[in-house]
Amino acid sequence: MTRIPLNTFAIAFGLAGLAEAWTAAAGVLALPSFMPQLFWAAAAVAWIWLITAHLIAGARSGERLRDQLRHPAQGPLGALVPVVGMLLGAELHHFLPRAGEVLVLASIAAAALFAGWLVGTWLEGRLTLEAVHGGYLLPTVAAGLIGGDTASVVGHRQVGWASFGVGVFFWIVIATLILLRLVVRPALPDPLVPTIAILLAPPAVAGLAWFALAGPGFGPVPAALAGITVVLTLVELAYLPRFARLPFSLGFWSFTFPAGAVTAFTAEATGDRLVTGVLLAALTVVVTAIAVRSLPVIGRRAARRRALTGLTAADDADARPAVHAAI
Repeated sequence: MTRIPLNTFAIAFGLAGLAEAWTAAAGVLALPSFMPQLFWAAAAVAWIWLITAHLIAGARSGERLRDQLRHPAQGPLGALVPVVGMLLGAELHHFLPRAGEVLVLASIAAAALFAGWLVGTWLEGRLTLEAVHGGYLLPTVAAGLIGGDTASVVGHRQVGWASFGVGVFFWIVIATLILLRLVVRPALPDPLVPTIAILLAPPAVAGLAWFALAGPGFGPVPAALAGITVVLTLVELAYLPRFARLPFSLGFWSFTFPAGAVTAFTAEATGDRLVTGVLLAALTVVVTAIAVRSLPVIGRRAARRRALTGLTAADDADARPAVHAAI
């Protein structure tokens, strides 16, 4: 038995993004508070279930977790565990303040330790540009920006600003590497192509973090982030024909969190009921469709094995130049 690919944590991440969008839209559309909470509950269940499944599969396999986290394609996706923990902790804080605060701060600390270790392994010089994909934004950029947002929610504003700074710095660095890889290197394997959508998330998540840290108001910084979000959205729309040709895989969950972040940022930035309602409806339809397509894959052992094998093969194919370089 082998370890489950870390890509699967995108399921919990996507559900958390959907819940975040519903939370932001609830204030604009005057929705009942229980509606976003249903999606947060689903995200929490998925997060706990995936952690449990990974621990069980890992204990039964002969593979070390350290080796999986050092994998050039899979490794960065390990950041999804503490990142989702931050989002869930911020929501939990509304009901159990102390527990939510502890979960957020513990997740930020775990993300920082993981990012420090992982970036340290990258600096060994064994990584090749071919191995880089959108998931490389997760350990430092997503963790930093979401940490800024959630730390502010639980009352640690200075920690939030520090985390926000980390996210912005690495956004510039990592996004440059990803764009360079996508432009001058061969195309990503099909199951990893959806990770291109992750490029859309940073400006929207940075906008949400800015509102949490600096307060409401559509000033120069949110306006600049909105402009970047619009341009990257147009880039993703131009890429739709490529996305449409992809066979379905669990990698499609990579589309969900960026779409949720854009919806939430739009709701908070504009407060427009019509735009927010349309985006929220479209997001919910897309996530529901992906979830429905995923159920047979997850529920049937043979289909699940094929899907996980496909993800692992794609990760290995993307990482092969880096593995050869290491050898």
